[in-house]
Amino acid sequence: MEGLAIRASRPSIFCSLPGLGGHSQRQPLSDGFLRLPASSNATVNTNLVASSVSFHPLSAVNVSSQASLTADVPALSDNIVWHESSICRCDRQQLLQQKGCVIWITGLSGSGKSTVACALSKALFERGKLTYTLDGDNVRHGLNRDLTFKAEDRTENIRRIGEVAKLFADVGVICIASLISPYRRDRDACRSLLPEGDFVEVYMDVPLSVCESRDPKGLYKLARAGKIKGFTGIDDPYEAPLNCEVVLKHTDVSCSPRQMAENIISYLQDKGYLEG
Repeated sequence: MEGLAIRASRPSIFCSLPGLGGHSQRQPLSDGFLRLPASSNATVNTNLVASSVSFHPLSAVNVSSQASLTADVPALSDNIVWHESSICRCDRQQLLQQKGCVIWITGLSGSGKSTVACALSKALFERGKLTYTLDGDNVRHGLNRDLTFKAEDRTENIRRIGEVAKLFADVGVICIASLISPYRRDRDACRSLLPEGDFVEVYMDVPLSVCESRDPKGLYKLARAGKIKGFTGIDDPYEAPLNCEVVLKHTDVSCSPRQMAENIISYLQDKGYLEG
């Protein structure tokens, strides 16, 4: 007899088989087979009893690659434990000489969110401050490319961006999130992820008529023609912030994006975010 191989699915098990081959050793079954070595002095019995596994007669067992030898495996969530870093947030902030936070710019399409976000990032860079911008359209090219514009997907879109923005803030980076984010509850959920004060909501208070007259992407025109459904401001609501930190109004036509950015920077300076 050349030996008997019983096919088993991973994970591998260890068995002690006394009396086979004249020794009792625990061997890993790295290839998924339980191997019973041949012996000229021993007869392989189909009613073997191993120290850790019991076998029924082979004729009564349906052994296949799908067979499972595991039992009572704990749920994955039971094994997830937060791992603390040896470098804390305050260390990173000291290194960067700034405090991490999230600048969440919200408003209708065409209100100037992306333009102000770019001006803000440049102005802070000129001051030697590290920023990163999460633009709504840009994120949908990668991280959120699988999401539609249905209400439930828009909620998931905001949730993911909120979690990423939180990571940037924890690193000590000033994260600028620029996206419509039309639902108040979703923005509030992102605020709740961060310590008190680290979520700075900036509302681009620009009337729908002004945004529609700009229509930089031609989306309002398509929405009015019924070619786009669920478009914010047309057939889907926009819920303006109730207690945001900064409001940028469209009342002074001479107020440039750079000046709007400076208004946000003034807020950050007052709150100490531009210091280590």
